[in-house]
Amino acid sequence: MEIKFVDRKEINKAKKRSSKFKPLLEALDQLEVGGNAIEVPYDDEKNVNSMRTAVYQYNKDKGVKIKSGKDTDQKKIYFYREG
Repeated sequence: MEIKFVDRKEINKAKKRSSKFKPLLEALDQLEVGGNAIEVPYDDEKNVNSMRTAVYQYNKDKGVKIKSGKDTDQKKIYFYREG
């Protein structure tokens, strides 16, 4: 067996979340520090966790700080940008 070490940048990712969350990720591009927030309704906690994971990955990729807040009574999650 031959083992070779390669730079992680050379590894292509098989799947990206951009297809399911594309509208959300495009809306995140428009957020400004101290500006409006994005309001997104959700059905269950699994959906919230998936959205948050996609947003945190967006933060890492873009080098920004987008945070979230949740209103459990109205089943809505809010995303806003901080400095």
